[in-house]
Amino acid sequence: MSRRAVVVLLCAGVVSGCGGEESSDPGAGDAPSAITVTSTAFTDGGNIPVGFTCDGEEASPPLAWTAGDAAAKPAAWALVVDDPDAPGGTFVHWVVLDIPPATRSLAAGEAPRGATQVTNSAGSAEYAGPCPPSGTHHYRFTVYALPAATGLPADAGIEDALAQVRSSATATGTLVGLYSRGS
Repeated sequence: MSRRAVVVLLCAGVVSGCGGEESSDPGAGDAPSAITVTSTAFTDGGNIPVGFTCDGEEASPPLAWTAGDAAAKPAAWALVVDDPDAPGGTFVHWVVLDIPPATRSLAAGEAPRGATQVTNSAGSAEYAGPCPPSGTHHYRFTVYALPAATGLPADAGIEDALAQVRSSATATGTLVGLYSRGS
């Protein structure tokens, strides 16, 4: 085999190995990204204010979402806040299931009425603010449109809750905030 052929084969292997991998996005199966998630506290890709972190009051930030046609009339919403940059793998900060369909926003520090908060990676069924051990981490606030309420209890395992939400979502949207301690 010629040297050029070996180089071409090696390059093809590198390209195919890097380009087709799934991202670490929380994903929702085949659900379209038809939900726009916003916050009055920070912009997408912007810094999360300290008050919403472990270095402040650790209140959840205000959130709002709008839905396109694919998610206009869900039976329920779900909210997942996670950190894909955590040293031990993705750390889940908040899981809220079965948010009533008429709900389209949350005030700062508010858990949605009628919803179920599932135990997070910190071991509590509430919001755990960003608290990266080092560097800047990305915190994903992902809203899912669900065709039916999950019916899961607060003591449902994280993996079961996430699997059910992601496999049944009809649409999704994510707001990403950044935080590094001491900044």
